[in-house]
Amino acid sequence: MAAGKSGSFKMLEPCKPPPSKKPRKERNRGKSLGTTSSTEVMQQEIWKEFPEDLFEAVIARLPITTFFRFRSVCRKWNSFLDSQSFSQHCAQVPQSNPWFYTIAHENVNSGAMYDPSLKKWHHPTISYLPTKTIVLPVASAGGLVCFLDIGHRNFYVCNPLTQSFKELPPRSVKVWSRVAVGMTLNSNAASGGYKILWVCCDGEHEVYDSLKNSWTRPGSMPSCIKLPLSLNFRSQAVSLGGTLYFMRSDPEGIVSYNMVTGVWKQSIIPAPHHLSDRTLAQCEGRIILVGLLTKNAATCVCIWELQKMTLLWKEVDRMPNIWCLDFYGKHVRMTCLGNSGLLMLSLRSRQMNRLVTYNVVSREWLKVPGCLVPRGRKRQWIACGTAFNPCLTATA
Repeated sequence: MAAGKSGSFKMLEPCKPPPSKKPRKERNRGKSLGTTSSTEVMQQEIWKEFPEDLFEAVIARLPITTFFRFRSVCRKWNSFLDSQSFSQHCAQVPQSNPWFYTIAHENVNSGAMYDPSLKKWHHPTISYLPTKTIVLPVASAGGLVCFLDIGHRNFYVCNPLTQSFKELPPRSVKVWSRVAVGMTLNSNAASGGYKILWVCCDGEHEVYDSLKNSWTRPGSMPSCIKLPLSLNFRSQAVSLGGTLYFMRSDPEGIVSYNMVTGVWKQSIIPAPHHLSDRTLAQCEGRIILVGLLTKNAATCVCIWELQKMTLLWKEVDRMPNIWCLDFYGKHVRMTCLGNSGLLMLSLRSRQMNRLVTYNVVSREWLKVPGCLVPRGRKRQWIACGTAFNPCLTATA
């Protein structure tokens, strides 16, 4: 080998073991330690220069469920609820699916809210509601829910999300019998106010206007409407274009009241045969009927739509047959919650307790996870409830 090339060879060093791989947590910890100070400085500079008007625009577009967390960040964020500009931002956001405010049979002193988008139950505490008597949700409009005590004496209105609460003044007419209740908004704006109508079977009725904060007696029931009304108290009133619709029997049909003109009307509509637990609903201007159809030992949940020309019910959908097999030979009772395009059905018997949602537009049936009391294990039987549109700016 030539001497000039001998210098290109080097002595090999002893082999060193490869460096041991650190756990991911340690690697991330090392990175964060080196960047903490710079990150904190960067965040402070970004949020310091962030335009204040954009805070409202961003928060208004967050999922409703984040409201429970962001309102506790600081007083300033919590004050957005009373801001007129924040209300305008919320009005620009498309409405999400309605939520359901429910009362469980085993826990009538507290309510539970169900979010169908996340399939999650929430357990709010409305501290202003009376605790010494049972108060039940009887109607809703927009983001507000109307409550009535079990003695049919006192009315309350509340936004279950923000706890905005109001006890209505006493009624001018003393009625101790059971009443049917309907609720409408004066306009789409949150500040437009609302109206509440109660009516009992003998025809007595009153209207509450939130802008006047008083009850008024519009007049007596017209003679063309047969009394007593024999109202179906299991079915909540349906609101369409400022008109409330109530289900009645003897004769079978619907009575309606226009909250703007104060006019009562009656439509005689025969009910489908073998039908029980009937409930009115509405979707996109259409009146829907939900009920249990029982024949022999078979029971099925059916959906009908009212035909405007003939004033007859037309069946448009049924619960899947494989689900209905669970009802065979059982005495099933049904409670329908909500009267908008998304319905919650509570189906129960001695051997069964099931919750289902039905989308009237897509005709989709979905099972609902059981409602459990906090720190409890037993699934609750939903006794009553109503649907409301979650809205942060609706005020009682």
